[in-house]
This record gives sequence, structure tokens and C-alpha cells, in this order.
Amino acid sequence: MTKHEQILKHIESLAIGSKISVRKIAKDLTVSEGTAYRAIKDAGQLGLVTTIDRVGTVRIEKRNRDEIDNLTFNEIANIIEGQIIAGKNGVNKTVSNFAIGAMELKDILRYIGPQTLLIIGNREQVQLEVMKRGTAILITGGFYPSKEVIKYADEHDLPILSSSYDTFLVANIINRAMFNQKIRKEILVVEDIVKPINELSVLMNSMTLQDYKQIANETGHTRFPVVNNDYKLVGIVTSREMINMNENDLIEDVMTKNPISVKLSNTVASCAHLLIWEGIELLPVTDNNKKAVGVINRQDVLKSMQLLGRQPQIGETINDQIAKHITINHDSIQTDVSPLLTNHYGTLSKAVFVGIIEETLRHEMRKYKKGNVMIESLNIIYLKTVPIETGIDVEYEMLDVGRYFAKLEVTMFCQNEKVANASVICQMFEGY
Repeated sequence: MTKHEQILKHIESLAIGSKISVRKIAKDLTVSEGTAYRAIKDAGQLGLVTTIDRVGTVRIEKRNRDEIDNLTFNEIANIIEGQIIAGKNGVNKTVSNFAIGAMELKDILRYIGPQTLLIIGNREQVQLEVMKRGTAILITGGFYPSKEVIKYADEHDLPILSSSYDTFLVANIINRAMFNQKIRKEILVVEDIVKPINELSVLMNSMTLQDYKQIANETGHTRFPVVNNDYKLVGIVTSREMINMNENDLIEDVMTKNPISVKLSNTVASCAHLLIWEGIELLPVTDNNKKAVGVINRQDVLKSMQLLGRQPQIGETINDQIAKHITINHDSIQTDVSPLLTNHYGTLSKAVFVGIIEETLRHEMRKYKKGNVMIESLNIIYLKTVPIETGIDVEYEMLDVGRYFAKLEVTMFCQNEKVANASVICQMFEGY
């Protein structure tokens, strides 16, 4: 185990809420401050620690992707550009419910409870009463709580947040942040589909051709990541390299060194691009220290992308909003130029032109019985302004089509006048 891994393991063993410093880690584990700094930085990327203003770096509980749509009090403070006045020991707890204190106290009490954040102004009596029921508070308008409220918050680890913004603006900012969290949760990453590493999914660099044959027969696979004794990825081997190999030759002598690999945080879409573009069937998955943690193959990647396309969406992206304005009838594709799709000049936004191409391209490729489509390159040759409250007709011409790639020309018309012309090269993922 490297010093870097030892530090990460040490940080993971610390109690939630423990303060962490570069100097203390370096002293306790007898490592350089530079090594300690890099490890703490990686721990932050892994969700093991976070930095809090005027507090420092602290150990936090790592959240699963299933919990990503819940914000912590600390995250909310950063989002609203506010400050944490009291209850700093509870800032890494998650918030499940929000309430706005714009009613009488007896009515407010019906909407509060633990893991709730009440957005309220300078109503001291209400602030104290809701905190006695385990509810944290966010004070808007730049007001400051009384000493009694601050003392109670610190004693019970209930955060008090403060913002100079008004209640309406704060509620909007938080709502947008939660909306973005839900969209982020919908994006498939390698962590969602990776197959954990085991003795039959990798080969050691000290193994021989005989070991390869035995594992290949047991698994039915022909391609394996190669690791050393510390499970660091050092290469990849396929049946092609084994053709001229003798029984006692070591795998490390014939393997392909410095193989393409991905991390748990990589998107599945980027992996699909790699698999198709490089013409490979399997990708090793590593952590930040190049230690192998799993594998993904082409079939799993493409299946997951097709499955995602059939799932109901929680949050709407820009492309989702563009798609609402597109009408497809047989071979006819039309788009309404609504105010939402225009720029500040009242004409169709250039980004929307690209979005229309992305959203209608899948329909066009269904004529050729292809599965998912990803744009590889897009060259806009001609573009003209399109006024608000008009319609656009989209037409495609197939220039070349193969198994994995297609080249098309797209032309858009508004009131029988050509308004856009572009050439598109796209990757195609056949269904599995």
C-alpha cells in the first residue's frame, strides 16, 4: 500500500466531524506535507472531507448517488452566498424538507421537523420555537439572530444560516440548485454500471499463457486488464497477443502497456465514444491512484444508454425543453420558434439550432434501423436569423452510412426560405 493510499484509509477511519489538517496528517503518518496535501485533496473529490469557512477541513459522511438530490446545510450556505452563524457541528447533515415561515406560528409547526430548513425573516419567537422541534433556520434579509437563539443552536447542533437576499430570491436559488442536482443524478456514470474486480476479471503480470487459457475458459472472455501485486493497472492483454506466446512466457512480456482506462466519475456516454472510436470491447476502471477497481464492456455501456432513454425524466435539460417544441409527423419535422428558444434579439438562438439537430437526428437514423446516435462533429455552413413566433422545417440528406458512422447534411427552412445548413458526422450504437 502506497503512502497516498495509507492517508486515504486513515482519513476514512476518522470519526465524522473530525478536523483534518495537512500538518497533523503529515506528523501522524510520517509523510511529507506535499503528500498529505495531495491525499486530502483526493479525499475531497471522493466525498470524504469538505472545507467549511472559518472551520477548516472536516471529515464528512460520503453520500451515495441515490442521495445526491439532497443538499447539506453547508452546500445551501454556499449556494445562497450566505454564512453559517451557529450550529456549525451540524452543517454536513442533509436537508430533506424546506418550509417558508410566512404564516402564524401555530400553522408553521405543521410543516416542520428534523432535517427541515425553515426560511424566515427576523421573527425571534418563531426562530426559537421551531428550533426546539429540531428544525434549522435560514434567516433572510441580512438579519441577525439573538444570543439566546445562537446559544440554543450551538448546544443542539442545529445550523443557523443567514443571507442578505430576500425570501423569494433565496427560495428560487435553492429550487434551481435542487433541480440541477436531480439532472446530475440522471446522468449515468461508470460507477452506476461497473463490474467490481475479482480474481477472474483481471490477470496478474506474473501469470503465464497457461493461466490465461484457464481463466479465459472459465469466463469465456478473451480480453483482460493486467495488474501488479498492488492491483495497479499496468497493461491489457487479448487473444491476439497470445498467438505467438510460449506456455511459460510471462504475460507482462506481451501485454499492451499504458492501456486506455476510465474512472468511476466518467460518464457512460464518454465511454461509449471511446469503445466505438477505438474499436475495443472492454475498458478497465481505475481509481485516482491507477488501482484497478472494475471493468465495463461495450454491451453493458450500450444497454445502459438505451435503458436511460426509456426512463421518465425528473429534471428537464435544455434539450428536453427544445424537444417540447418539435413536432414529427412521418417524414416531416417542424419546430415552433417560441420565446423560450430565442435570444435577446428575439431571433432563434444559435444553441437552439444545434439542439434541434441533436433531437431530430435520432428520428432520422431510425429509418436505417440504427440504435442510439451521438454527434461526432458538426459544421455549420450557413445560418440566418429566424424571427419569433414562426416555424422551421428540418430536412436531412444522407451522404454516407456505415456500420458505426454516418454523414448527413441538414437543411432548415422558414417560410420556404433556407435559414440554416450544416454537415453532421455521427456515431451509431447498434442495439443489443
